[in-house]
Amino acid sequence: MRQGIRLGIDVGQARVGVARSDPQGTMAVPVMTLPRESALAGLAEIVLEYDPLEIVVGLPINLQGHRTASTDDAEGFAREIEALGVAPVRMVDERLSTVSAASALHSAGRSSREHRSVVDQVAAVILLQHALDSERSQGVPSGYVLEHPTSHDQ
Repeated sequence: MRQGIRLGIDVGQARVGVARSDPQGTMAVPVMTLPRESALAGLAEIVLEYDPLEIVVGLPINLQGHRTASTDDAEGFAREIEALGVAPVRMVDERLSTVSAASALHSAGRSSREHRSVVDQVAAVILLQHALDSERSQGVPSGYVLEHPTSHDQ
């Protein structure tokens, strides 16, 4: 298991949930929810505070494994993070993380209105914890790292 803090990012249309791991990569915990319009600036501050090994961004694909408009949106946002040059960005399948987060909050007795502000953080925790557990059990990180565009890609 690689050592170092990872940040987990759940990209939504209105909000971006942020989670982080401990330096040993054992456990994910919530950090905050950022408004989408100012999320990049907020993430830049969070990155300065935690100096992560990598940033794990959820890749929302549908249950059949196909890309959707949300997939393109999350990947575009991840490329904006990657362009900041602060840490490698890894895309990881996040199927059902937001659904699981909402279900967990509902089971804890929180109404939809009450959990709206934290569901994105919980989804980021679920996404990041899954990535950590997968790396621990398989010995390799899950997902894929966004590559820097080369001159012929531009």
